[in-house]
Amino acid sequence: MLKHRIITDRLECGTDEAGRGCLAGPVTAKTVILPADFSNSLINDSKQLSLKKRESLKSIIKKEAIAYGIAHVFPDKIDKINILNASILAMHKAIEQLSPQPEFILVDGNRFKNFKNINHECIIKGDAKYLNIAMTSVLAKTSRDEFMLKLHQQNPKYHWKQNKGYPTKQHREAIQTYGVTSHHRQSFKLLPDQLKLNFEVQ
Repeated sequence: MLKHRIITDRLECGTDEAGRGCLAGPVTAKTVILPADFSNSLINDSKQLSLKKRESLKSIIKKEAIAYGIAHVFPDKIDKINILNASILAMHKAIEQLSPQPEFILVDGNRFKNFKNINHECIIKGDAKYLNIAMTSVLAKTSRDEFMLKLHQQNPKYHWKQNKGYPTKQHREAIQTYGVTSHHRQSFKLLPDQLKLNFEVQ
């Protein structure tokens, strides 16, 4: 059973990100403030839910939440500041969209930077422990998946509809065959060593 929140006397938001381990596409953060009486028996970590259930919960969250925000940080920025900083930046950008602003921030993971002097707490595997983080996990994944589907339509040979930018064998083989795009994270190891071409004469 997920706990509703960690602070009961202040307006609390949960925040989470999706796409941190991908080779292509943005890292996407979501944040949500839930009503005190919100409950839903379906909710869990988004990685444990079917696509159909995630889509159903997305509609419920958008309808019933007090406020929610979404933000993408794209590969050019990821390459400049690294994926950890980009993930936190995406969370900050999502929280900035909340109206009202939260009085406490519950963060999935173990690292965060202060946001506007609002107190926060990091929870490892928080998406499997707290309802407001689990809800943002659903929103972040569905929002990012939708974005990657649009990119797939522009670049179908990378199979982003299926792999969502993650380092699958099929994705890496496409990189080897067709090269990289502006949607790839140049600072990531896009190909394992055994797929690198050796141009030296043996």
